[in-house]
Amino acid sequence: MDTNVSSSTLTSMPTQHPPNSTEYINATVKPFSVFDGCDHQAEAILFDLILQCINVVVGIPANTFVIAVLIHNRKESTTSDIFLGCLAFMDAYFGVMTPINFINLYHWQSKGVWSSIKFSYGVKDTSGPLFLSCICLDRFVAVVFPIAFGQLKDFKYRLSLSVLVFCLTFAYSAAKTVGGLPNFEKVFTGEVLAAFIWMVVCNISILWVLKRSRGAGKDEMHPMKKKAFKSVLSILCIIIFNYLPPVVLFPFEDHYAPYVFRCYVQPVGFAFLNVSSTIQPLVYLSRLEKVPFLSDVRIKRCSCCVTAESNTSPPTQSPQSS
Repeated sequence: MDTNVSSSTLTSMPTQHPPNSTEYINATVKPFSVFDGCDHQAEAILFDLILQCINVVVGIPANTFVIAVLIHNRKESTTSDIFLGCLAFMDAYFGVMTPINFINLYHWQSKGVWSSIKFSYGVKDTSGPLFLSCICLDRFVAVVFPIAFGQLKDFKYRLSLSVLVFCLTFAYSAAKTVGGLPNFEKVFTGEVLAAFIWMVVCNISILWVLKRSRGAGKDEMHPMKKKAFKSVLSILCIIIFNYLPPVVLFPFEDHYAPYVFRCYVQPVGFAFLNVSSTIQPLVYLSRLEKVPFLSDVRIKRCSCCVTAESNTSPPTQSPQSS
């Protein structure tokens, strides 16, 4: 492999570079490793990859179905559908890269393939938090500032915001692929921390407004608002489950040994974030009132068949009755 260059060749001129100089440190290039230097501490990396297998088995079909549902319901689309569609597409792309990652770890061991995998990790790192933040922003304005929301319902605003997110995502992914940037890990730490705080504040504000919006003298919330309340509450739980671990672990990078943070802390934190590619589409599909691509007649027939089978099943006779 062309990447396995001998370190003795790279450091054959010590008189030109003092041992404490930056040039000397950069010259001692280690051989390429698909485990990114964690060849003997790969347990956490494998844990992350095992959870990513859920994205392959469940996440890819679920995200594909979400995209199909959004296209099917485009005439009755909501303002957040463009963000949901972009998020589902990015999550499906990330899931497709998991088998390639496995093959590259244990068979190809190609530096070029590893670069494309790092790019997909950059896409997941950025697109998920940013598009979820856009969804929270859209719902926050709709509930808390309904008048302003009515003035900003034009599709062009959400399209422009989506393009901005794509540009930020590809810029971050390209930088992650190139590597070597000082303190680059802290860029993601700051991003996910800011996105987490924003999403939590938005969802708590939405829940607070919906909780206060009961009619005068009424204990029960309006059915539509009650449905929105449950929807936002479920999203808040998912945000906390998927994003709280990296938010708690990553800001304390300086307190870990470098190899501990790179080989154990980061993979575990990313594992919770990566599995969101399956949880997010499943939550969306679970909230659908009507299953697309199935007519009401077929659904009624299926329900009638199940009811008929349960009614016609012979009762169990006791020995005394015989």
